[in-house]
Amino acid sequence: MAGNTFGTLFKLSSFGESHGVALGGVIDGCPSGLSIDLDFIQHELDRRKPGQSHIVTQRKEGDKVEFLSGIFEGKTTGTSIGFVIYNENQKSKDYDHNKDVYRPSHADYTYDTKYGFRDHRGGGRSSARETVARTVAGAIAKLLLRQYGIGIQAYVSQVGNLKLETPYQQLNLNNTETNIVRCPDEVMAGQMISLIEEVRKEGDTIGGCVNCVVQGLPAGIGEPVFDKLHADLGKAMLSINAVKGFEYGSGFDSTKYKGSELNDIFTAGDAGKIAVQTNNSGGIQGGISNGEDIYFRVAFKPVATIMQNQATVNSRGEETNIQGRGRHDPCVLPRAVPIVESMAALVIADHILRNKTSKL
Repeated sequence: MAGNTFGTLFKLSSFGESHGVALGGVIDGCPSGLSIDLDFIQHELDRRKPGQSHIVTQRKEGDKVEFLSGIFEGKTTGTSIGFVIYNENQKSKDYDHNKDVYRPSHADYTYDTKYGFRDHRGGGRSSARETVARTVAGAIAKLLLRQYGIGIQAYVSQVGNLKLETPYQQLNLNNTETNIVRCPDEVMAGQMISLIEEVRKEGDTIGGCVNCVVQGLPAGIGEPVFDKLHADLGKAMLSINAVKGFEYGSGFDSTKYKGSELNDIFTAGDAGKIAVQTNNSGGIQGGISNGEDIYFRVAFKPVATIMQNQATVNSRGEETNIQGRGRHDPCVLPRAVPIVESMAALVIADHILRNKTSKL
């Protein structure tokens, strides 16, 4: 299987399946001498793990990371960082009923077609549980970005038709972790939680959006052709399970305006620093950061597994029916917040390191 590695200089290769013995990864390209805060890394994993509230899957996993290499006396050595996270709470029998049945909107059919074989226990490599490796690597990338004064914060901005319209500049993003849906607006968070509870009782699922903000990134980071900074961010986000869309800056709303209305006018800022009057570009111009905040939005579809009867076919092409069993997220968004941050951190860390080779 190809496509298990992400990044150019700061790289993550992940391995493992949802119902296998363990998941893990190898991080290459992390500079030596970086202090590793194990408590912070575990905190990031705890933000992503299942069973943390009643509006997410009730699978119980400790998600304790064990580092195998690349760290000595609390600091990175510059060699490959190997790590593993053992699965503890697999209930593979929950999937026996769909061993030969293709679940609607899952990867069952496409995997079977490509490989002629598939792991029906939770989807194998196609399971969102693979993102546990991304979270570990993203946490280390965040520790690296701290050295440059760069911060990344994501939050739930939409669940179904409930959309938080307030610009991120007017929100206190530190409030994101004060509620189980991870929305920084207390009133909207309550409405979102109620909607998810209602959908869960119906045996259904619901989608929405996660917004993310990158602050402190200096101008000049990114590449101007195929590896544009926003293109790599887009690829990173679209590689996350259930993601159906990505937009940065003014995004699709850009189509509504004239150039005279949307252009970001340059001004002479403090101490001779060049600034812009507006940031419709989302902090990126020509694929390269301009020193302003980078902000983007990621759209997630409803989780495909629902506790309702659905028509489908089996591997022999015969019509049949299926109904979800076991433990599944009625809404993936709360657990997706740290995953979005992690993938953004991997992209930014990679481009920071790549930028060091771009000029004398």
